[in-house]
Amino acid sequence: MNIWIAIAATAVGCYAVKLAGLLVPAGALERPLVRRLAALLPVALLAALTAQQTFADGRALVLDARAAGLAAAAVALVLRAPFLLVVAAAVVVTAGVRAVSG
Repeated sequence: MNIWIAIAATAVGCYAVKLAGLLVPAGALERPLVRRLAALLPVALLAALTAQQTFADGRALVLDARAAGLAAAAVALVLRAPFLLVVAAAVVVTAGVRAVSG
């Protein structure tokens, strides 16, 4: 039962955050600083999430097949590969490293 309470609280919280975004005056959103932050914040959050999911295992830092997959994806991005190819490169390299390393 506690998990359903947590899911309901999260849903209400997400809706409240979305509603709060709609209540911000348009004049505040037109400021250059706010526009710049709105453009850069998702990139920073996504990079932090990627780093955390790649290099963390519980409370320890690890360097395993996921790092190799991330490196392959970075190389594919530098080469301006299509998104599906970037994902495929990361998957193939990660799976290959895991298969080789056991």
